[in-house]
Amino acid sequence: MQAAVLYGKEDVKVESVEVPKIGPGDVLVRVKAALTCGTDVKVFRRGYHARMIQPPALFGHELAGDIVAAGSAVSKFRAGDRVVAANSAPCGNCFYCKKHLENLCDDLLFNNGAYAEFIRIPSRIVEKNTYRIPAHVDYQDAALAEPLACVLRGLEESHVRPGDTVVVIGLGPIGLMFVRMAKVMGARVIAMARRHEQLEDARRMGAAHLVCLPESDDPVGLVRGLTDGRGADVVIEAVGKPEVWNLSVQLLRKGGTVNFFGGCPNDTRVDLDTNMLHYSEITCKASFHHTPGLIQDALEAVSRRDICATDFIAGQAPLSSLRDVLRMLMNSSGRLKTAIIP
Repeated sequence: MQAAVLYGKEDVKVESVEVPKIGPGDVLVRVKAALTCGTDVKVFRRGYHARMIQPPALFGHELAGDIVAAGSAVSKFRAGDRVVAANSAPCGNCFYCKKHLENLCDDLLFNNGAYAEFIRIPSRIVEKNTYRIPAHVDYQDAALAEPLACVLRGLEESHVRPGDTVVVIGLGPIGLMFVRMAKVMGARVIAMARRHEQLEDARRMGAAHLVCLPESDDPVGLVRGLTDGRGADVVIEAVGKPEVWNLSVQLLRKGGTVNFFGGCPNDTRVDLDTNMLHYSEITCKASFHHTPGLIQDALEAVSRRDICATDFIAGQAPLSSLRDVLRMLMNSSGRLKTAIIP
């Protein structure tokens, strides 16, 4: 089969490899759609991910497809089932799993290889984090479940409520998902970004107010002006820059919550106003990854059409074009996802 193999920094090759062999609890899935994402672009740029993938390795993790073979011990699925498989599964036995923090599992099993004709889904993910796709849901819509589950985790951890004012800073695909789902939850969304085209995307997602950061002399004052002088109930930072983390805290009302969702580069630091944090009772959160329950919630949101792939996918490309697509995304000339069709 043809598959993308990560060898190092900006080094991805599509080449012939053996079709994965499956064990008794595994399934083999023919990939019908694999979506690009910001994490994959970062991995492509850096050549690795400390927790998720070390080269040489098969690459990609957002997928949906058809089961073509199931191991002898698999009872939940059979050949022909349309499925979405998450890129991880917790152990269920460690301290964090027992605390219902499966995303922090000490033995979180990751799976890569979505940019390929076939992918092996290991038994733990088959058992804990693979789901049938409803008949009316398209493969590309279903493949949104993994990134959407991460967004749902962020909203859950930030305690977004109907009527809240939520500021979302950074409007890549993840930021736009935050805008859309916060709107679905009944929040008023203020969207902030550097480019007008991103802000127009946010308007289509339901943002009530748009702020172009290069053109705004006082984003803090602007947010306070839209909230009777208080500030936002929740701020989602989806950029991953220390200076934007600092800005995020300044946009909050007393008692508000900031979610530092965007991961900053290694060894970076932020300087926060301890007086404001203390006397304004600011809550600082960060959200990582997802849980099996949230993957299921995300698939249900897609099934209800709360969110659709057409809002986030700019186009399709064959597997052979993957490297060019990643380079385009790395250079910021492509702001949305691409569906890779093996």
